[in-house]
Order: sequence, then structure tokens, then C-alpha cells
Amino acid sequence: MKLGVVGLPNVGKSTLFNAITHAGAEAANYPFCTIEPNVGVVTVPDERLDKLAKLYESKKVTPAIVEFVDIAGLVRGASRGEGLGNKFLSHVRECDAIVHVVRCFEDENITHVNNKIDPIEDIKTITLELILADIEAVNKRQDRIRNNARGGANKEAATEFAMLERLEKFLSEENPARLFECSEEEKPFIDNLFLLTLKPVIYAANISEFDMGKPEDEISLVRSVKDYAAREGSEVLVICAKTEEELSKMDKEDMQMFLEELGLQESGLNRLIKKSYALLGLISYLTAGEKETRAWTIVNGTKAPQAAGKIHSDFEKGFIRAEICDWQTLLDCNGLVGAREKGKVRSEGKDYVIKDGDVVLFRFNV
Repeated sequence: MKLGVVGLPNVGKSTLFNAITHAGAEAANYPFCTIEPNVGVVTVPDERLDKLAKLYESKKVTPAIVEFVDIAGLVRGASRGEGLGNKFLSHVRECDAIVHVVRCFEDENITHVNNKIDPIEDIKTITLELILADIEAVNKRQDRIRNNARGGANKEAATEFAMLERLEKFLSEENPARLFECSEEEKPFIDNLFLLTLKPVIYAANISEFDMGKPEDEISLVRSVKDYAAREGSEVLVICAKTEEELSKMDKEDMQMFLEELGLQESGLNRLIKKSYALLGLISYLTAGEKETRAWTIVNGTKAPQAAGKIHSDFEKGFIRAEICDWQTLLDCNGLVGAREKGKVRSEGKDYVIKDGDVVLFRFNV
């Protein structure tokens, strides 16, 4: 999973990235300090792994991972190549989802590219640039199939062209493609366009340290972001990037104490990763043993043979069956042998849909 961290210059984007990855991306008080995208790989927090590894005395523990890309800030006109627009757009295209950092704090010592704090205007600036790039992509596709669509002789081309005309009008009204309604027949046409505004979004509302611990709805700038996101069905995560950066430098005990003082259960970064998983419809199944305990990321709804293919293509090709036990049940039974004795291990075939937290042993023959 690759998440692009985007936002206007000086909204706290690189500060948040530093906290996520410990990569030390420069966070300076001027636009475009991040010229090339910084990439960091972080582990997905999963208490189940540690508990299973302890049970099996595993020599190795391998969590699932998320790749974060800190993408250079952009300005109005990026779709025409202004600022670092072309680089920005190409890097966004490579990501599965967007973490859009929005400034929800006042600080006279940190300049704003538009000289005013207005999170909705900031959101619209970036969204509009992505929409303009998408309109260009739609227009190019229209030019490619226009001749085939004329007269209706080529029904597929005619259907696609009609959809493209509707989509172009929808985008021109400054609506993101993820809100566009289309039929099942039309969906593959849209998917093949690889539109930027089709990607799901989490708005990271970056608040000041002084607002930490306050009810979110009491912070007016956050409230406006939530209202905006609700209208388009996007997620919002309220976070203080500066505090998260400080937390990332602490050991586990100090971090927990600090979080408790703030009245928080877990760090904003953990919440961000969990929201990202949910946003993309991802889950983890587990494998456990003396050699290794590991989490494997799959799309919710994946059947057993395809999940096995995540480990090795031979597992999918020669799939026979999957032996399944829920992770908590496995712990309660003190391992696979105990779970089998109590009849808690199920043998499932090709049509079984893997569930989050399943501990799986694949049987295969190649």
C-alpha cells in the first residue's frame, strides 16, 4: 500500500512525514523544500503478531507495511506546470490513496502560501489542480476514440464516449471523479483513465499543540474540514504533526505516559495507518510458527487461493485447502495442536473468503 502525503507548502506535511518514518525529511519554512519525494516504509501496528510470536517463540516477526511518499507542495497552476506541478501530479498518480494535510492552526511565524489560514480554500486549490489534470486525461481519451464512436457502429466506443462527455461536464463543475456515478458497464472505462481525483482521500487536519485534547468540534477550522469531507464522503483525521514528531522520538513507555496525559488511547500515526487500511478495504491474515510469525495484507473479500498466492505463486497454483483458526482462539488453545483437539481448526476450500485475524496454514501440491 502506497499513500501519498500531499498539501500546500507550510501546512505541516513534511513534519508529519518525519513523524511517520523517522526519515528526517527537511521541514523548512519556505515552499518546495521537499523537491524529490521522500519515501518511507513503516510497519502496521498489530498486537496480534507479538502475542502469536510469544506463543510460538518465533525467531522472526514480520508485520505488514505501508509506504508513505512525501510529495512536494504545489501552488495554484500546478496542472499547467507551475511550481513543481508536473512532478507533483506524476507522484500522486503512483499512489493508492491520498493523505491530504490541511492546516488548521494559526502561527504568525509560519508563512502561508496564500497569506491566510483557510483550510477549505486550501483543499479546493489542490483538488482543482487534480481535477484539471483529470479533464486533460479525459480529453485525450475522447480524441482517441472520437472517430470510432461516431455513428454508433462501434457500440463500445459510443458507450465510452457518451460516458466521457458526462464525466468531463462533471469534472468541469469542480467535482472529484470519485463522486461520479456510473454504471457497472462504464466502470472499466473510468478505471482505465487512472484519474487522480478517483483516489480515496483522508484529510489530516493539522492542529496546534494548544488545541490537543480539545473536543474536535470546538475547533472551528477542524469543524469546517469535517463538514466539507462529509459532503464528499471522505475521511478526516485530526492530528498535531508537531506533537506526533515529538512522540516518534520517545521510547514506548514515555510515549504511553504522554498520550495518557493528553487523554489519548493511541498516537495519531497509528490511527492514520488504521484509517488508511479501512479506506482501501484492506485486512491482514496471519501465519505463525517457530521460524516466523507474519502478517499478510490482502483486500477484504479475497478467497483462500488468491491469499495463498501472496506468499508464493506456487501456493495458489497448487492450492488444496486452507486450515483456519482465529488468532484469539489459537492463543486460548495454546497453539494449533490444542485448537485441533478442541475442534477449533477448520478445513476450508477454494471458495473460502479469508477474514481479518485468520491464522492460516495452506496445504498445496505443485
